[in-house]
Amino acid sequence: MQSSNKSFAGDLDRLIFFGSVAGIISLCVPLALFPEQGGIILGKAFDFLTQQFGVFYVAGASLTFAFLLYLAFSRHGNIRLGNSAPEFSTLSWAAMLFCGGIGTSVLYWGVVEWAYFFQAPPYGVTPQTPEAMLWSVSYPIFHWGLMGWSLYVLPGVAIAYSYYVRGAKSLRLSDACEPVIGRQAQGALGRAIDLLFVVGLVGACSIGIGLAVPLIGACVAHLLGVDRAALGFTLDIAVILVVTCIFAGSVWMGLEKGIKRLSDLNVLLAMLLLVLILVTGPTLFIVELGFESVGHMLQNFIRMSTYTDAAGTTTFVEAWTVFYWAWWLALGPYMGVFITKISRGRTLRELILGGIGYGTLGCTVFFAILGNYALYLELNQLYPVIETLNTVGAPAAIVGVLGTLPMASAAILIFTLVCIIFAATSYDSASYTLAASATRSLAPEDHPHRGHRVFWAFLLGLLPITLVYMGGLKPLQSAVTLASVPLFMVTVVLTISLWRSIHAAESALSVTGDLSKAS
Repeated sequence: MQSSNKSFAGDLDRLIFFGSVAGIISLCVPLALFPEQGGIILGKAFDFLTQQFGVFYVAGASLTFAFLLYLAFSRHGNIRLGNSAPEFSTLSWAAMLFCGGIGTSVLYWGVVEWAYFFQAPPYGVTPQTPEAMLWSVSYPIFHWGLMGWSLYVLPGVAIAYSYYVRGAKSLRLSDACEPVIGRQAQGALGRAIDLLFVVGLVGACSIGIGLAVPLIGACVAHLLGVDRAALGFTLDIAVILVVTCIFAGSVWMGLEKGIKRLSDLNVLLAMLLLVLILVTGPTLFIVELGFESVGHMLQNFIRMSTYTDAAGTTTFVEAWTVFYWAWWLALGPYMGVFITKISRGRTLRELILGGIGYGTLGCTVFFAILGNYALYLELNQLYPVIETLNTVGAPAAIVGVLGTLPMASAAILIFTLVCIIFAATSYDSASYTLAASATRSLAPEDHPHRGHRVFWAFLLGLLPITLVYMGGLKPLQSAVTLASVPLFMVTVVLTISLWRSIHAAESALSVTGDLSKAS
């Protein structure tokens, strides 16, 4: 593949480009100038949205999963995306899919998410009991599993079908929505959809970078033997700049030389880290609890998928499940564009089952090994994970857990490298997607202009810096939930457009019945 032959300015969709830049800056400046007031407003907005509209997120995730299973196992699953063989091996495709969709967040939450649920479990379970422990290791696998990855894959299927089968000329969401909105895809409604996507993506990406920066900073401070608190925001800025430069370089090189190579390298380093923890840690405990947690999740999958806590006994659903579905949903259109660019030549069945299956498997392994190791330390009083989490924060607790391993410095170094590369692979994918979405036309064999891709790489660091400056998890949760609201309706329109397109093609080819050639 190669970059589009047009110049940066010739490629540019000026309305989307300048409109989204203005929108992002208008969000960042007030939050930076008035962080305390901004945090209060964001927090109130988060509480209102999750309490009043949480049921729509819960129901939407369940319907998305069911719809994708129908598509995969019906005759529509045979539809092939393009007329060529897959460009990437299955291993590289799965690696780019996983690294692009997860980022550093799986390392952050993989170590400590169980601790939040262990202290405040759902369903009225008594905290810090064996039953609470089982829910605490099952819910992370649920939140990072089948339902979440479905919210990534659905936009991927819709955009890929529009691009490779219907022959859309760009990767913009407005083109994929054309079967529903008609000529408005090129009008004001289409422009609004594309603007919402770009601004929403930057907001959704912010939480990933916002979690990654303090964690990487804590690891670096430990390795250098310096006081993390003394360096404070200065270290966070340095981390953001370093990570931004890495993924700007990666996105400059493109999919094959940059994103693919970084993803392959990161999978190998991550596997090395997980094997190290599994072999040197309590192997039997990790494996046994891992199997038990998967079984417990599957046994309670329908209950967890439909749990809304209508009686309002806790804030578990709003604070966790709704937040996670909002996060996946906000990132879904971005992943849809990225999945489209790496999935030419695959069938809808391969894309759906591979996307959900490989993503779920990868997350399950991370949570089973990282989380169960940390839980073992807590239960056996080898390290006060919960106390450190509550008093000092998650980054310090994570570094402390890794510090209990044999060859602790080597383990923390590998962990730091994986964090940095995960952040880079996730956000170079986002930069690529933003550039593609702000490009007026893009053939399947072309890329957005390099300068365009690098510009978005650096702009992606702007809002995270603001949110890290505000501090705490709540502003990050609030930002991503707000970003998901407009994209919720866009995803509904994408789904209806996909359904109409497939059935229109089926009707047109009713004589031959060869849906794989629908165009």
